[in-house]
Amino acid sequence: MKMVKSLILGSAAGLLAMGGAQAADLPVKAKAVEYVKICSLYGAGFFYIPGTDTCIKLGGYLRVDTTFNGGIYDAPYWAGDGGQQNRYRDYFQARSRMALTVDTRTATEYGVVRTFGQGDFQFSTLGSSRNPGVLNTSVINGVNGGYAGGVLTNNANLLDTPGGGYVAVEMVFIQFAGFTFGKSASAFATPWHGYPGNNTSFLLGGHDTVTGVNNIQYTAQFGNGVSATIGLDDPTVFWRTSVFNLSTPLNVGGVVMAGTGAASTAYTTATGLTGNAYGGVRAPVIVGNIRVDQAWGLFQISAAAMEVNGAYNSFAIGGVPTGLNPGQLVGNPPFGASETSGHPESKWGWSVMGALQIKNIPTGAGDDIKIDATYAEGMTKNVISSSSASPSFAMFGGTGRADAYQSVGLGVVTDAMYLPAGFASGPLGAASGLGDGRLHLTKSYGFRGAYNHNWDPYWSTSLFGSAAAVRYDDTTKFYYCSVYSASASTTSAAIGPKSADYTCNPDFNIYQLGTVTRWTPVKNLTFSAEVMWTRLDQKFTGTSPLQAVQPKPNTRYEFKDQDTVSFNVRAQRNF
Repeated sequence: MKMVKSLILGSAAGLLAMGGAQAADLPVKAKAVEYVKICSLYGAGFFYIPGTDTCIKLGGYLRVDTTFNGGIYDAPYWAGDGGQQNRYRDYFQARSRMALTVDTRTATEYGVVRTFGQGDFQFSTLGSSRNPGVLNTSVINGVNGGYAGGVLTNNANLLDTPGGGYVAVEMVFIQFAGFTFGKSASAFATPWHGYPGNNTSFLLGGHDTVTGVNNIQYTAQFGNGVSATIGLDDPTVFWRTSVFNLSTPLNVGGVVMAGTGAASTAYTTATGLTGNAYGGVRAPVIVGNIRVDQAWGLFQISAAAMEVNGAYNSFAIGGVPTGLNPGQLVGNPPFGASETSGHPESKWGWSVMGALQIKNIPTGAGDDIKIDATYAEGMTKNVISSSSASPSFAMFGGTGRADAYQSVGLGVVTDAMYLPAGFASGPLGAASGLGDGRLHLTKSYGFRGAYNHNWDPYWSTSLFGSAAAVRYDDTTKFYYCSVYSASASTTSAAIGPKSADYTCNPDFNIYQLGTVTRWTPVKNLTFSAEVMWTRLDQKFTGTSPLQAVQPKPNTRYEFKDQDTVSFNVRAQRNF
């Protein structure tokens, strides 16, 4: 019995030993290596950069859109070839863009250090004005460019050649301890910028720095959603429009103001875009806001101040290349007597804005209303604003008058105008009385807004609109109309003088109304269609002989309000 028990116990011990040996020989699954560690401190999408305590988020979107009877991004045809409606006009224009964003954040004893940047890789229809005789309307302050007398100037769109395209830089900034340094939205802006509910980047009536402006700003948080921001912005790229020296010839999007003297021209016109007479930047734009963000919505008050300064009283107008009118020059070129001619004293322009957003209104979940209203003196870009340069307007259309070839509506956008002191006659040969040599700030005001409605989780519609006005004081109007409209010496003997009902008034209004419907079949993929009506309500009346840039003939035109309708379709995938 003892022998049997010993055999059984020995066998069991042997089996256990064999099992242990076999188990030890099996491979053990290694612990997973955490290549990407999720960072939950700043919301979805952030992860730690390996080996650091910095969180990073990569994102962006891919967007393809086409505009019919307008420029890219639903830009109305209100100047250039589109405004002329000539044979160089494109019936549609398209753009494809991939935006890439990089957002990093690091927790420190001073708070979060954040960096953000966005680059847009894009390809669009080649330019927006291919007629060498028409000044590209992006030449407002001599920054961008177009065609000038057949010579290509600096215009990024001209890189849109087969296999080409370009990279646009939007926001690039650092945030630390309440400060922001770099290219970011101005402190004047609302969170929705120029997009209360629209696709178009050309809804006028208010401020729009959605692509950023170089600045330094500080934001203080007071709790309960109340904050205040003060900043210093670089005025060069965004804030300035133009300063007009009324002793120089003018041109606007297809209509030339006059030639170089009474003997050399037989035509006059009413309003236009001159070579810019702004002086150099001497002070930053001072901006600030007070904002309340709460569950019911948002309320904001913003203010800004900017120095408006002219360069000189006299500019070169001789020696203009053949086929190029003086007003088509990019900027007013100085000459030897410019410095000794003097200059107008600088003034400070200013602007205020009020904005309101009301969320979760009774019409549906997620519905809201966004509105803002702006008033400006010497800061017209805060009212006639897009995400690019401020436009001036030259729109042609039909006429019912037998004494006119076509109709034209004109509107010029400036921060100020001046007529040099003592100026009584000049290169235009037009008696005007004596100029006072002072800058006269341009007044402007505007309103825009949108109602946004969600039909269901997949469909939504927005109704949006705007109204804006540009006004000149009586002294400016007197100088302006005296120099460019009143002189009988510049009427055309062949065509005849201006009509008996002709009146000169450079004031104008702009009205816009549009709607966009969006379909989101799956998360972050949206298809949309937008239609927008734009009306130029200009204040000139009657008919006048005008020197229009080719292919328009130099003949008699009726001054008349103008309308245009644009249609945009878009597909966008966010990631």
